[in-house]
Amino acid sequence: IAIAIGAMIDAAIVMIENMHKHIERNAAEGSPRSRWELARDASQEVGPSLFFALLVITVSFLPVFALTGQSGRLFTPLAWTKTLSMAAAALLAVTVVPVLMGLLVRGRIRSEEENPLNRLLLRLYRPTIDAVLRHRGPVLVGAAAVLALTAIPWFRLGSEFMPPLDEGAIMDMPSIFPAIGTAQAARILRQRDSAMMTVPEVERVLGKIGRARSATDAAPMSMIESIAILKPEDEWRPGMTQERITAELDRATRTPGIANMWSQPIKNRLDMLATGIKTPVGIKVFGTDLATIERIGKEVEGLLSTVEGAASVYAERAVGGRYLEIDVDRDAIARYGLSVEDVQRTIMATVGGVDATRTIEGRERYTVNVRYARGVRDTPEAIARVLVPTPAGAQVPLGLLAEVRFAAGPPMIKSENARLHALVYVDVRGRDIGSFVEEARGRLDRELELPAGYTLEWGGQYQHMQEANRRLRWMVPLTIGIIFLLLWGNFRSVAESAIVMLSLPFALIGGVWLLWAAGWNTSVAVWVGFIALAGLAAETGVVMLLYLDQAWHRRVRAGSMRGRADLFAAVREGAVERVRPKIMTVSAIGFGLLPILWGHGTGASVMKRIAAPMVGGMASATVLTLVVLPVVWSLWRERQMARAPAPGRPGAAKPAGKEEG
Repeated sequence: IAIAIGAMIDAAIVMIENMHKHIERNAAEGSPRSRWELARDASQEVGPSLFFALLVITVSFLPVFALTGQSGRLFTPLAWTKTLSMAAAALLAVTVVPVLMGLLVRGRIRSEEENPLNRLLLRLYRPTIDAVLRHRGPVLVGAAAVLALTAIPWFRLGSEFMPPLDEGAIMDMPSIFPAIGTAQAARILRQRDSAMMTVPEVERVLGKIGRARSATDAAPMSMIESIAILKPEDEWRPGMTQERITAELDRATRTPGIANMWSQPIKNRLDMLATGIKTPVGIKVFGTDLATIERIGKEVEGLLSTVEGAASVYAERAVGGRYLEIDVDRDAIARYGLSVEDVQRTIMATVGGVDATRTIEGRERYTVNVRYARGVRDTPEAIARVLVPTPAGAQVPLGLLAEVRFAAGPPMIKSENARLHALVYVDVRGRDIGSFVEEARGRLDRELELPAGYTLEWGGQYQHMQEANRRLRWMVPLTIGIIFLLLWGNFRSVAESAIVMLSLPFALIGGVWLLWAAGWNTSVAVWVGFIALAGLAAETGVVMLLYLDQAWHRRVRAGSMRGRADLFAAVREGAVERVRPKIMTVSAIGFGLLPILWGHGTGASVMKRIAAPMVGGMASATVLTLVVLPVVWSLWRERQMARAPAPGRPGAAKPAGKEEG
């Protein structure tokens, strides 16, 4: 609604302003026409073009509907809301607005010269349009130069999937080596949580390690999940941002052997569910042998650790788990009259424990588990000293009946598409994901040799970004083609449709420069903003050409279009005398978007990325509409005059909007 509210009233602004002009002319000519006749004539004059302009804005959001996954779920409701709103606005503009004009627009209408703001606009715009008409060539060269210079910030913009949402919490999800024990893991968790509490902006920390007894939580003991709940922003130290808080948390918790990885709780869960990767960038190493996969992962870890922007890189140890193996010697137990089951029962009671009884506490039931104390079962040597009873009543140490040892093995076996794989997690900070992956991929291509049958696949947020880019790559050109057809349906002129389409690249100028000045990367949210900008820029071009064509046809019908001076006079009439509705429509759109740029809180970062291209783009599109389009239109009309019969002869004048370019 916030993005569409300014554009929804554009048609009403233009139609009401056009009726004002008709009322002024009616009063000047002393014509007795009624206000209903004036409302009808004003609506018929601009209504069709406005209807097509609003349809262009409606159609411009088609690429958003092609998005899938996270971006599709996030932006499709926005696209439906804007599309339905603009479709309703287009319908109301040609049905209800003319009726309301006839009912409500009455009394004395003040001319533009009576309004001090309009006088200021006219005072500034008249000499401007005179200057550009005198120097049309340099104006076009200058516009092309500005467009070319925009390539400088454009290529400096980074790329990412989505801007970070402000969830009011920061998630600590580091990776540690899989051979860690429960006691050491609990100690590390407490140390990290205590260190996080030293940052003043943290209100409390909730930490977890290991997993619940649930098949839906496959977290191993090597995965820590701590959530730092932040205080309200008004309680933060001056100048603190979430990025700076994360940097302080990273410094406070940095520990040898632990790869820090920071995210936000909801975002992390979405990434884990969608891709299984908890960091912005992840690399899946596919192959057939776990040991080889682990070796390749370590090589990737070493190569990427030196790439700029890699805050931490951790390769999963595919065979890095530590297992206690007890290999029963069947010949030895046979000498003591024992079975394998007898030995295993003792091992279970020693290490795992057995349920001895159940205690009843009111309505609660608790199982009483009995096992050896930790001090007599925490090493292979201690377990080897455990006594096993024999049928003869003797007590035999377990070490005489079995070999007790630690052995390496996979802590978790992962497979995808029937192929084994392990992950390399890369936490990227201080750099955009797109350029990081490009550099990292180039380094791996040059320096990493993969054995036959082993492949790498890039995932994480980068995977979502690539999917969105693939869809937008074919939907955006298709939508531009549809917009051109709609413009041709309105103007019935290829040339005028092409002139309006010029507004699209020039609208990019302001959006790109504003993004670069704000230090933001391109993302799906930014592309949604540019898509919305395309429709708005085309609308402003349609309104300008509408007024220029009206001035042209009035002079052609009057037989006063004889040369360049008359052409320039038509440009001044269509551009200068109708500057009020152009500025009003652009201002309505801009004022509707500015509050979004000032917003704070959850979701504000996404909305700012949508609004920024539109605000900056409308600024440059306005300059194009007021300065460049009249120049291009005048050159086209002058060329048309040179080829057409002289005014006043048969065939000199054609119906409005029917010229073929």
